[in-house]
Amino acid sequence: MISSDSPTPTLPAAILRTDRLRLRAFTEADIDDVLAGVSDPGTQRWLPIPGPGQPYTREAAQQWCLESAPGARASGDGQQWAAIEATTDRFVGSFGLTRTRWQAMSTEVGYWVAPWARGHGFATEAVAAMARWTLDQGFQRVELKAATGNTASRRVAEKTGFHFEGTERNAMPLHEGRADLAVYSLIPGDLG
Repeated sequence: MISSDSPTPTLPAAILRTDRLRLRAFTEADIDDVLAGVSDPGTQRWLPIPGPGQPYTREAAQQWCLESAPGARASGDGQQWAAIEATTDRFVGSFGLTRTRWQAMSTEVGYWVAPWARGHGFATEAVAAMARWTLDQGFQRVELKAATGNTASRRVAEKTGFHFEGTERNAMPLHEGRADLAVYSLIPGDLG
């Protein structure tokens, strides 16, 4: 158990590799790709970044790449990776862990995929690698939440072995309206 006066735990810095991807820290070189990916209507439909009704700007992308993403690890909240296609070095998307609860050894997966990379199985590949790595770090629960209407993200959860647990009603604000969230989890016993 972690006491309140002990230093904030952090995840180890890591580069994750899959057959087709390299997940590494965000850099200044990712700013334009992040801006393009988050500004895309397909991303904005399900992720109201930076907030409901607010447009995503280059300044927000810069802050993400240079401050927020590295700050997530430093604060103990989780860890963020830029996914890069191994053969082309092309930016695929953002994948990370957030809302880490150290006393419970539980965290949540979050991600988005660049428009060009959707439908190629990259999200499934990256989420599987992140989830396995996280459980290998001693975590006892990894959650994935997706708007109930976001069938692509729900398929990623199912393909990577996450178990559907239920629905959080009216849980997420969107740019227009709100969404129910489908809640999935993966625990050490789920790995084969």
